[in-house]
Amino acid sequence: MKEMKYVLVTGGVVSGLGKGVTASSIGVVLKACGLRVTSIKIDPYLNTDAGTMSPFEHGEVFVLDDGGEVDLDLGNYERFLDIKLTRDNNITTGKIYQYVIDKERRGDYLGKTVQVVPHITDAIQEWIERVAIVPVDGKEGPADVCVIELGGTIGDIESMPFIEALGQFSYRVGPGNFCLIHVSLVPVLNVVGEQKTKPTQHSVRGLRGLGLTPNILACRSASPLDENVKEKLSQFCHVPIANIVTLYDVPNIWHIPLLLRDQKAHNAILRALNLQSNMREPMLKEWTSMVKVSDSLRDPVRIAMVGKYTGLSDSYLSVLKALLHASVYCGKKLIVDWVTSTDLEDNTAQEEPLVHDAAWNLLKGADGILVPGGFGDRGVQGKILAAKYAREKNKPYLGICLGMQIAVIEFSRNVLNLQDANSTEFDPNTKNPCVIFMPEGSKTHMGGTMRLGSRRTYFQVKDCKSAKLYRNVAYVDERHRHRYEINPDLVIKLERSGLAFVGKDESGKRMEIVELPTHPYYVGVQFHPEFKSRPGKPSAVFVGLIAASCGQLDAILKSHGCDNLQPTKQDTRPVFPAQMIYVNGHAPKRLSNENGHVPKRLPNGTYYANGNGVHA
Repeated sequence: MKEMKYVLVTGGVVSGLGKGVTASSIGVVLKACGLRVTSIKIDPYLNTDAGTMSPFEHGEVFVLDDGGEVDLDLGNYERFLDIKLTRDNNITTGKIYQYVIDKERRGDYLGKTVQVVPHITDAIQEWIERVAIVPVDGKEGPADVCVIELGGTIGDIESMPFIEALGQFSYRVGPGNFCLIHVSLVPVLNVVGEQKTKPTQHSVRGLRGLGLTPNILACRSASPLDENVKEKLSQFCHVPIANIVTLYDVPNIWHIPLLLRDQKAHNAILRALNLQSNMREPMLKEWTSMVKVSDSLRDPVRIAMVGKYTGLSDSYLSVLKALLHASVYCGKKLIVDWVTSTDLEDNTAQEEPLVHDAAWNLLKGADGILVPGGFGDRGVQGKILAAKYAREKNKPYLGICLGMQIAVIEFSRNVLNLQDANSTEFDPNTKNPCVIFMPEGSKTHMGGTMRLGSRRTYFQVKDCKSAKLYRNVAYVDERHRHRYEINPDLVIKLERSGLAFVGKDESGKRMEIVELPTHPYYVGVQFHPEFKSRPGKPSAVFVGLIAASCGQLDAILKSHGCDNLQPTKQDTRPVFPAQMIYVNGHAPKRLSNENGHVPKRLPNGTYYANGNGVHA
């Protein structure tokens, strides 16, 4: 069995330097060199997982196919590398201690005194080795390289057991199988005006004092490092100049793999891992084309994001990325207008009328409206008002999870005239519960008790917008994270009044997709499509929102169901070098069809004679 190679990414000086994006970009470059890559994120907090943490504390909770509620960096790994990770790819102090304590209770340690060293450190190393060999790219056998990101900053008390474990681990696997990349900050003081290396020097000194020596320095800065600065860092940090990489500020994070490639970071990594046979120019033609297209977009599309965590954009990171993927697909420059849902409410109009007016002006000025998921009753009334405005003014609307439930509540109140219609989450005593607690949920334990992970949604109506956007498949597999569902007893009444529940689960009793057929684009989904959106492979319902917001929806819907469709003026989607189709999140396939028909080329995509439509 081949030896696994490990790349460890650590951070110094300050948090928030972009270790997750750096680790993801390293994976992209190594993958472009022909290597198979997997990823592990280590979070030193005591929580078992991220599921019970507030978005203000730690950003969004990313959900995996297996139902794992994990750190948002695993979302970056999946999007950049187009892989499917598991809950075990996110290691936390809570998981490790729980694992060790469970073994102690079973008597596995045979009466020994259980200590941080060796028992905790051994458990960390065993976990890494066990998870690293699990394939995540849909192929047989383990990956070639495992990229490990250590969360937090060197010197943090809570990360000390992991540092010790990783020091032992690097010694065990040997220098030819372990490469340490340290991400640090090189600031510029306005008073002095020069790049300062002292913070990085101290960070590397602290890292070396803990038993880890960096092979490569990835320096975050506002602009490229001067040569004399690199020489100084090399001298004091004992790292060759060729192994010092500048990660300076760029327009968007898709540039980072290209920065690494241009500075030959892949060569330094491959040398450290004794993989010189893979030393070649990374095949990033498709990625480069995508970056150029993204940078060249000028025609804007404005989306109003109506939520209660708008003060921290990381709270909706995957939603933002899904919007970006769909905007690039439609050839539009994305502009997100953040609308705090409480600002739309009547109470704000009385207490802060200027704030209220500004929020409504943003909502009215947007091309489309998106209400993402969330929990709790704060800001719910504002979200209901946003859904009502979108429905009445024919403004494109996408509701995700709670956003779908909001759309149903609003419709029940204002169309069915059930004035007290509500979710039992917000009003347990409502006489007209249109959203109810799921019977299998737990009301006593919060962590890991929701309906989580990949679930199948079956389309009930073929001639609906959602089915067409998903390319007329019979079902889709999307990820879920919710405790409440649409009340099935109210569905018939809602459908008689105009709503259409076009997607349901396998039982036919749990509502998954709702549409308003008479509206240009009014769609709600119980699942979280943003978690499976990828660069160059956008989520279908996000494409629908962006396309409806910029006048392209009819062309896209026709292209998904018409033979020999010629390009229209409205269809301005960019062309990527390699056209691919993706159905239900399965591995990509080159454009072809089940009958073996040869695809024909159009200026803006490819079509099939059997009517599978235009794909870009």
